[in-house]
Amino acid sequence: MTDSTHAILTGARRSGPQPGSRRGPRIRGDVLVAVVAAAFTLAQLLLVRPGMGLGWDETVYVSQVGPHAPAAFFSAPRARGVPLLVAPVASWSSSTALLRVYLAVLSGLALYLALRVWRHAFPSGVLALAGALFASLWVTLFYGPQAMPNYWVAIGALTCAGCFLRVRPGRRDRAALWGLAGGAALMALMRPMDAVWAVLPLLALAVLKRRRPPLAALLAGLVAGSAEWVIEAYAGYGGLLKRLSDGSAIQGGLGWHFAVVDQLRSLGGRTLCRPCTGAVPNPAVTAWWYVLPLLALLGLAVALRARRTPPTLVALACAATAAFPYLFLIGYAAPRFLLPAYALLAIPVADALVHLVRAPGGRWRPLALSLVALGLAGHLAVQYAVLAHTVQRTTAARRAWSATAADLHRLGVRPPCLLTGENAVPIAFYTGCGSAATDGHNANTTRAVIERTARRLPVAALTTPDGTPPAYARTWPSHRSGDLRLYIAPRTRESTGP
Repeated sequence: MTDSTHAILTGARRSGPQPGSRRGPRIRGDVLVAVVAAAFTLAQLLLVRPGMGLGWDETVYVSQVGPHAPAAFFSAPRARGVPLLVAPVASWSSSTALLRVYLAVLSGLALYLALRVWRHAFPSGVLALAGALFASLWVTLFYGPQAMPNYWVAIGALTCAGCFLRVRPGRRDRAALWGLAGGAALMALMRPMDAVWAVLPLLALAVLKRRRPPLAALLAGLVAGSAEWVIEAYAGYGGLLKRLSDGSAIQGGLGWHFAVVDQLRSLGGRTLCRPCTGAVPNPAVTAWWYVLPLLALLGLAVALRARRTPPTLVALACAATAAFPYLFLIGYAAPRFLLPAYALLAIPVADALVHLVRAPGGRWRPLALSLVALGLAGHLAVQYAVLAHTVQRTTAARRAWSATAADLHRLGVRPPCLLTGENAVPIAFYTGCGSAATDGHNANTTRAVIERTARRLPVAALTTPDGTPPAYARTWPSHRSGDLRLYIAPRTRESTGP
């Protein structure tokens, strides 16, 4: 067992908030949580690496605020939270490495603050172990430094649940109310519908218990965070119901879909499993997913025995509602969708593990300690292996996009320019061009508009090597670039200028 694991487990009883405890143990507990958060940031920088290029969704979000390329089409389900998050860097710099470092540091700081919210409910050692469990998942490490919304929904959910528990009848805790509203607003800024699912148990409790301050704070946060999304729905998407309908259609139509097996298939490093076919990964890769609910239930049993059930129940209930739509309402999977549930489940799981290795009198259980340490070591090895494979594959794909962009530049397709077709959205960002589509989820133009644009700007249509180009591009000169064929609009007098 490593020194850090020993510190986390032993600190579980030593540093917990107890009546009459001194300031020293609480400070030491905060330091322990801070060490975990700092290690999370460092692990992102070392294992994911800042040089990994931007992904498809990232290019959409970053292009909304960055000067590198025209803003990509912003489809109905997306929200403006990520562009707002990256704006302090992306609005003036095109450096992907700088953006990654910024997000890695910010994600570590956010994890520390979200865990501190729970100090009143669990010992600091449990919180530090919970943070380590969540932060060591390959999916958490992979998405922490990315311009994507799911990690931030997880942080918002963790903050909301913890702050809700701090707001007690007859006790005015303004900081907790502000934290409750802020966590709800953060989630709604990132993904409005995810925010609603994550706080459903809190809303229900607030209504049933007639707790007006937390109810008001939750509603205020949800309204504030989703206000821009709702206004934009009426300004550019044909109204709120139309935007919701379009968002559902893009996600394959929300309805009863048993996606549990799909999520299992994605655990091997598939960042998007759509369509989700193929075999489930090796049991060594998926074993932790089966153990997770069992340990969470053990955490509930521990809480019942210790007569501190509410915090564990709230964490479990919010985790269940946050995960429900992605397990049962959509027909595909992505491991990042479950990040909010993993963050919330980490706390009762950590509580259960500490209970397993410590006897009621504070003595160690040597056999249990050895087994837990061995299990955690194996778990970390599997997570690292999946992460390394995923980073390698993803980096190679994004380098291919960059190479295609270089080929386009060599062929004369330089800003201002327009790309359409296969992978046009991310490659357009790498090239500095705008992107266009006449059909599909990103449809934002017509054939006539593309043809007119080709008469005055460089335009390229991208297809797979055996794909068929659009009718208007069939006579354009074609060139091979990696796994793509590029059809470049011939330069005319109007496009080249006098």
